[in-house]
Amino acid sequence: MQVRSLTVLQNWDCHSCGDCCRSYAVPVTAEERARIEGQGWGQQPDLQNVALFTHRGGDTHLAHRPDGACVFLGPDNRCRIHAAHGAAAKPLACRIYPFLLVPAGDHWNLGLRMACPSAAENKGRPLSDHLREAREFAAALEADNAKGAEGAPPPPLYGSQVVPWGDVGRIALAVSRVLADGPDPFERRWRKVLFVVAMLRKATFDGGGDKKKAVTGERLSEMLRVLGMAADEEEPKVAAEVAKPGWAGRTVFRQLVAVYARKDHGTEKGPALSGPVSRFWSAVRFASGRGHVPKLHAALPDAATFAASDVPTGAVSDTAAALLARWHRVKVESLQFCGPTNFGLGVWEGLESLALTYPVAMWLARVLVAGGQSPDAAVTRAVRMADDNFGFNPLLGSARQKFALRLLANRGDLSRLIAWYGRE
Repeated sequence: MQVRSLTVLQNWDCHSCGDCCRSYAVPVTAEERARIEGQGWGQQPDLQNVALFTHRGGDTHLAHRPDGACVFLGPDNRCRIHAAHGAAAKPLACRIYPFLLVPAGDHWNLGLRMACPSAAENKGRPLSDHLREAREFAAALEADNAKGAEGAPPPPLYGSQVVPWGDVGRIALAVSRVLADGPDPFERRWRKVLFVVAMLRKATFDGGGDKKKAVTGERLSEMLRVLGMAADEEEPKVAAEVAKPGWAGRTVFRQLVAVYARKDHGTEKGPALSGPVSRFWSAVRFASGRGHVPKLHAALPDAATFAASDVPTGAVSDTAAALLARWHRVKVESLQFCGPTNFGLGVWEGLESLALTYPVAMWLARVLVAGGQSPDAAVTRAVRMADDNFGFNPLLGSARQKFALRLLANRGDLSRLIAWYGRE
């Protein structure tokens, strides 16, 4: 299967910050373990009698030192396996990060995780320059655990309603274009997308069994164009004209924020997640929305209050606005927002789940600004925190969290939350 890049101008190269080596439990296969054990690390003075692997839930992972760093992370912030034996000697999970390869019928889409600092800061070469190595990763995936990727059915729009892969791509490209619409504030771009999604939920795409009436191909493109024009007419021009989200909507939203704000592992693990009692009281705090924000992530300030989340950060700079647009356009065009890469969500629900990460990131940014960070630094950090969980934190794939998302969308609170936390 070929690997395709995106139309989004997103850059990346590794800058040896070591963040990923301090953040993740890296799974290794039996073959990878045997290869690493054969590299003679036990003969190194600082690795003698040091466990190189850990076991959890029947899986094997690279071990971490007491300070949270991978046992193979060197003092120069570089992987010792890579330095001694080359990139191919590392586990595939290490080699592929922060790339995302999303199967899309007869090809893979190349995406990127903004949890990586270099990705969030857009540092390095264009993604299109990485296609050669991405094809190597894709071949490895196809040979191992993704043999069924080619020819897999497209994700449903909603329920049992399915359109061909090409039409899923048309929808994603149309959404990406709306999110790239520069004259509009980013929050309004998302409100327009949600308007289109609400209209398309009511549509029947198979023509009631009559192929001549099916909405597909150019017909679908025309429908998306017309609905985009309608959204521009119907959606209020500024966030201040949108009603404030209701009490129930904000309560549900804070519980979702708590999931996106979590860091359960690595050197930045939140102190408030140290035990069941502290986790319980953190949940109570987020439900009430009063007092200090529990430190579910080490980056959260010590003294920030829930009240700070209602104080706008001020005008978002062009740099921060560009990051928000890149982040979501990469998720949309790569199709990471739906299907197996986002807990099996359909296209419409997947777009709504991605839309939710915007007010989540702005909520976090306000709290970080209250802790002393500049607005630009706060937005960048908030994007990394939210994206670290999007599509990966299993809590977000639970029936409870999916129901919460559905509740916000059905009540109209999702658009209100986007406007409320998008105020300048």
